[in-house]
Amino acid sequence: MPVGTKYAYDKLKQYVQSIGLFFKKGTDAHKSAGGFGTIAEVYGPNWDWENFWNITAFLSLILAFMNILPIPALDGGHVMFLLYEIISGRKPGDKFMEYAQMIGMIILIGLIVAVNANDAIRCFGK
Repeated sequence: MPVGTKYAYDKLKQYVQSIGLFFKKGTDAHKSAGGFGTIAEVYGPNWDWENFWNITAFLSLILAFMNILPIPALDGGHVMFLLYEIISGRKPGDKFMEYAQMIGMIILIGLIVAVNANDAIRCFGK
């Protein structure tokens, strides 16, 4: 368990550092982002159980990390609003929450479209 935990921590740390490149000026990191096609390519053409479970575990770590980000449509966004309620002593208005959820969904759908568009550009742009 300790070795697996350290390995997961190291992988997540590398992933977070690579996300930081998206926001660094002068890098083309956004071009390397991929969607469903990239995930399929990562698994490779030959079946390998160890590779399959390593990639599946890594995708689970990524999903868990992304879910705790403070984007309103995700769990991290709900935690953010709960912390606001605890600190301020009042709940955000229903209209505000509705708009925040819509913005969060727009962000998520935009991200999905962007990364899958990168896949399409890589696939058909060659």
